[in-house]
Amino acid sequence: MKKIILYLLFVVSFYGFAQEKEQIDKVLEQWHKAAADASFDNYFSLMTEDAIFIGTDPTENWDLTSFKAFSKPYFNKGKAWSFSTLERNIFVQSNSNLAWFDELLDTQMGICRGSGVLEKTSKGWKIKHYVLSIAIPNENVKEITLLKKNFDAELMKKLRAQ
Repeated sequence: MKKIILYLLFVVSFYGFAQEKEQIDKVLEQWHKAAADASFDNYFSLMTEDAIFIGTDPTENWDLTSFKAFSKPYFNKGKAWSFSTLERNIFVQSNSNLAWFDELLDTQMGICRGSGVLEKTSKGWKIKHYVLSIAIPNENVKEITLLKKNFDAELMKKLRAQ
């Protein structure tokens, strides 16, 4: 009898996680689609009020208000950005309102990696923290490092002076 109860608990638990992952996947797909459609309100409605967006440039570390201000001109032109999912991994911890993920994306910058945290709110899963990185093959790191050497040196000098 104990084995049956444990098995049923496992099945219910597994089904619950699968459902949560499906919902999270749907939110991320809707979020990327809203950007591609330049739907400002839909895009930002899928983020928490205290969301953080970290972009590919080292100076792009925005709270929600700053990210909206940066993004608004792109959305207003009817052309924000278009990312399609190549691969996504979603992780949900039991007894938690937080989940995290990583994804590979097809973008106008080539393959990028996105990663982040979602929070389950009274209105469903919302993006709380997102990091977008340009994926650079290891064999190109030396070349890229040389390209950004001066920029990095100036920024590091500025940041260390603060």
